[in-house]
Amino acid sequence: MATLVMLAAAVSLDSFGVGFAYGTRRIKIPLISLLFIAACSGVSILIAMSVGSAFSMWLSPDVAELLGAIILIGLGCWAVYAAYRPKKERRPSVKQTKMDFTIRLFGFVIHILREPESADIDRSGTVTGKEALLLGLALSLDAFGAGIGAALMGLSPLGLATCTAILSALFVTLGMTFGYRTARLKWVQKMAFIPGCLLLIIGVMKL
Repeated sequence: MATLVMLAAAVSLDSFGVGFAYGTRRIKIPLISLLFIAACSGVSILIAMSVGSAFSMWLSPDVAELLGAIILIGLGCWAVYAAYRPKKERRPSVKQTKMDFTIRLFGFVIHILREPESADIDRSGTVTGKEALLLGLALSLDAFGAGIGAALMGLSPLGLATCTAILSALFVTLGMTFGYRTARLKWVQKMAFIPGCLLLIIGVMKL
């Protein structure tokens, strides 16, 4: 149970950063949009764990758990690196993002993670409709990769999906509340490594 909650928290912590960014800019996320975002994270976990479960059928329990741990460690290392890599490396090339609609959409989803306020496409100050869908997709990317690893480790799909959805909504709300009441603080930005560290810890614990 502790591992499940810890993993759900790790893949949901990005939601706090997004909520904080919105709070500092006074961008609102209505309840229906918040629930939609949470559902995206939960569904992403369920789909990912279905994929992971299919893989585990071809592997012994020990090998499956080891592979799941390695996946989480890899995701953790990437998350820590992504939090501190030079800004020049973070910018996708124009050619890559204009190859076709799918790549443009994926590129925009990634862009949302880097600049959360860009999800407010119409600059209305409120995230609704397709904007909530794009934000939900962006926040569910980490959940998908971690979900595959979680399935290989034998965690409960429904339990992890439910916990992830709840924590995702909670962290967005807490982030917005904190953002409303504070200025853009440098120490908050420096905490971006925490989700990656949590994934690393979970992976190492399962080795």
